[in-house]
Amino acid sequence: MATSLRGEVIKLYKNLLYLGREYPKGADYFRSRLKAAFLKNKDETDPEKIKQLIARGEFVIKELEALYFLRKYRAMKQRYYSDDKP
Repeated sequence: MATSLRGEVIKLYKNLLYLGREYPKGADYFRSRLKAAFLKNKDETDPEKIKQLIARGEFVIKELEALYFLRKYRAMKQRYYSDDKP
């Protein structure tokens, strides 16, 4: 694997690990699933395939961010608006 791709993979792993701290099922659950996903593809040597896997990881990051923003929005909405409809 090229060193630039290696750096991207490590950066992706660290970002996902950071985002996984607030995962609804718990950080330990997320960490174990993340590790398994990365170990499954550890022997990949084709640069194009590695780039596809990195793109998939970046998509997962966007999905996690959306999940967290939605959870935050729902908490704020519940805090400031009542469910009573006139």
